[in-house]
Amino acid sequence: RYLKREQWKKTPRIVVGGGFRQSDVGELAIARAMTLMKAEGHPIELRPIEHHPDDAGLIGAIHLMPPWMLKGHKAIVAVDIGGTNMRAGIVELNLDKKDDFSAGRVWKSEIWRHADESPSRSASVEKLAGMINALVNKAIKAKLEPAPVIGIGCPGLIAPDGSIEKGGQNLPGGNWESEHFNLPEELTKAIPEIDGQPTFVIMHNDAVVQGLSQIPFMKDVEHWGVVTIGTGLGNAHFTNR
Repeated sequence: RYLKREQWKKTPRIVVGGGFRQSDVGELAIARAMTLMKAEGHPIELRPIEHHPDDAGLIGAIHLMPPWMLKGHKAIVAVDIGGTNMRAGIVELNLDKKDDFSAGRVWKSEIWRHADESPSRSASVEKLAGMINALVNKAIKAKLEPAPVIGIGCPGLIAPDGSIEKGGQNLPGGNWESEHFNLPEELTKAIPEIDGQPTFVIMHNDAVVQGLSQIPFMKDVEHWGVVTIGTGLGNAHFTNR
């Protein structure tokens, strides 16, 4: 179905992320799907996403940032919000090893399974802010010099101002699509500074962010896509320029 869309027609490679990818059954299904596609005349490569999917959702946030915001820093704060869990982490840039972010790695992360608690929306934001603050303090103590930025991957169609236009129905405790709610703004209020500098928060669709983690590994193709399979289904298509 994706390949019938105009944007996907000449796509030679699709990576598969989300929780499905981390299971043995998932990896077998990915390989089997590629075999079936080729048998039907679609010579497309399907491959599991390069990083562990939990890490990919955080590492991809590096690519959301304007490069100048990362100068002089060794790490950023990243968040991956799902229909079952929220994960926050400190991502090391490791630019002294690779300047294309291919050496980026999750230094430390925390996960909260909100599906077990059914919290309100405001309680969810408060919990997330607490996780981020704890991680930032650990990063500062470890001399990782975190940049004053938070990159977020979130389900749904994300508007340029960071609000969720649609697709947020699996998120905990209330209407995340309300015109009166904006998660980046709420987090900026809750965490006004990181290491003494004003906080900048940017949010994009979670499938897009997972896909962005693949940028360093997709330089040999012009077009590629990502499909994420978890609590929900996500997809994104990319063109290298």
